[in-house]
Amino acid sequence: MIRPFGERGLLVELDDAEGAQRLDTVLRRDPPRGVLGTVPGLASLLVELDPAAHPAAAEAAINAAIASGAEADVPAPRTRVIPVVYGGEHGPDLADVAALAGLTEDEVIALHASTVVRVRFLGFAPGFAYIGDLPEALRVPRLATPRTRTPAGSVAIADAMTGIYPAALPGGWRVIGRTPVDLFDARRDPPAYLAPGDEVRFVAIGVDAWDGHRGPPADW
Repeated sequence: MIRPFGERGLLVELDDAEGAQRLDTVLRRDPPRGVLGTVPGLASLLVELDPAAHPAAAEAAINAAIASGAEADVPAPRTRVIPVVYGGEHGPDLADVAALAGLTEDEVIALHASTVVRVRFLGFAPGFAYIGDLPEALRVPRLATPRTRTPAGSVAIADAMTGIYPAALPGGWRVIGRTPVDLFDARRDPPAYLAPGDEVRFVAIGVDAWDGHRGPPADW
């Protein structure tokens, strides 16, 4: 389904995140006339239009792109490895997550670190990636009362998603660990380390390895 989104956009609703990312790839590779940019969502794509573009013509071009997208050669996803110190002061909600999941803390860590997940979309704050889908065993609800400040680098989970706070922000996700790597820098191009479609692997590290991983990742 395609519907107007404000005066200069169209919202394309798709079946899943893979469909949104596939259409995003097709439109970025060969933008139809009048399309200025695209923003993937969980199962949608926001298409920004030139004010002079005719919406009906743009919609026809998007429908053609959807039809051709099924056959599109989409690049293989990048793999992003995120080191995490789990538990303790860096993961204040780990014990609660374990209790809610009926697991030990070590089992939560092992399951989170052994699951390869995908960046579905960016939102909430610059550089914040919604990453999923988590195994059913780790799907716990958000905090009843959100924190007013969650430290930068906090690795958290809520429902089917895991995420990493790119800066100190308010938040209601349950924090199970923290990474020393930087994820957002407005001076870089691109400014966000993670992008829709990326595969993410979390790797458990000890506190003594924190300084060795601090800063921007080498593969940014």
